[in-house]
Amino acid sequence: MKILYLTTVLPSKRTTGGEIASQAFIDALQHNGHEVLVLGYQRQSSIFKPKNNEISIAPRHIETEKSRLYPMLWMSLGILKNLPYSSAKYYSQKYINQLKSILKKEKFDILIIDHAQMAWLAPFINNKAKIIFIAHNVEHEIYLTQLKNSQSQISQHIYQRETYLIKDMEENLARTATQVWTFTDYDASYFRDINKTTKTFHLPSSLKISPHQPTIKNFDIGIIGCWTWKANKLGLNWFLEKVYPHLPTNLSIQIAGLGAEWLRGKYPNVNYCGFVPSVQTFMAQAKVLAIPSISGGGVQIKTLDAIASGSPLVATPTALRGISEYPSSVRVAEKPEEFANSLVQLLALNTIPDICTEAIAWSENRQSTFLADITYAINHL
Repeated sequence: MKILYLTTVLPSKRTTGGEIASQAFIDALQHNGHEVLVLGYQRQSSIFKPKNNEISIAPRHIETEKSRLYPMLWMSLGILKNLPYSSAKYYSQKYINQLKSILKKEKFDILIIDHAQMAWLAPFINNKAKIIFIAHNVEHEIYLTQLKNSQSQISQHIYQRETYLIKDMEENLARTATQVWTFTDYDASYFRDINKTTKTFHLPSSLKISPHQPTIKNFDIGIIGCWTWKANKLGLNWFLEKVYPHLPTNLSIQIAGLGAEWLRGKYPNVNYCGFVPSVQTFMAQAKVLAIPSISGGGVQIKTLDAIASGSPLVATPTALRGISEYPSSVRVAEKPEEFANSLVQLLALNTIPDICTEAIAWSENRQSTFLADITYAINHL
């Protein structure tokens, strides 16, 4: 089948968890023999040559805090077009014109709208087309949480507007779609009340799973994430403020990922190494991984990657959202002292090879199931 995949940012560089998830679907569809054409923006700060099946709409600022005055422009556009801010960031006449041009030249069996924020594209699609809506989260619930946690009247007004508008968009798109694809059973139960053909897909790890993981462990505890994202930063702060005081001071802790430069030299046994070229190598070199997430929605890709790395890990219940069953390499801890104790206990274990084998088998099975579920969903459109 010919499939047109409409998304926010071309995901093949896998810069964020959302992009990793999107690319997982694209790869699976191609693996199953489908021809997939992907439309999306490129990051302004990281221009790359698109793959043969990708069309770049234009370079564009994406992350709000790195976009200088663009947030004001997006907010104004959102008010003008009655769009949520998170959609106005991606709205452009260039995107609309490119979509119209492609649909005029080519016929597609399926059109996929990836992310609720792209629902504004639906009116430009022939109403006879089969549409799949990939819902990465129940989007409005994320903004509702931020609304409840807002301190100022201005931020409350902004999040209230965002919650209302994105809820309307994602529900309208769910009604329009032939199928809705979700990542968790919780999200599926929400959208199934709107669209009975909602399906759940258990995302696999983005790592190339291998039973031959590096055996040299270079540090005790590893933590990795994109710390420019607010939800990740909250989790890192929680670990350092609440968990760290309960850990022995002789443990070596490595923190990787962009956006936490403020960490350098702040704690005597914590080394901030910034961006690492290989997530898989970093995770495999840790004796134990920590995933201290305390907010967010949908399945967390780095949790899946941590399991696939073969290293044992301690995760909060939030970090395991959408993952109902997991191997024995995973310990779940919600309270700070419990989280610290679990890390120390795993460091004392001598069964790492057994844990590694089980974790890799779990990840391989999840990958196989994901591919089979996509085949089933496409065959039953």
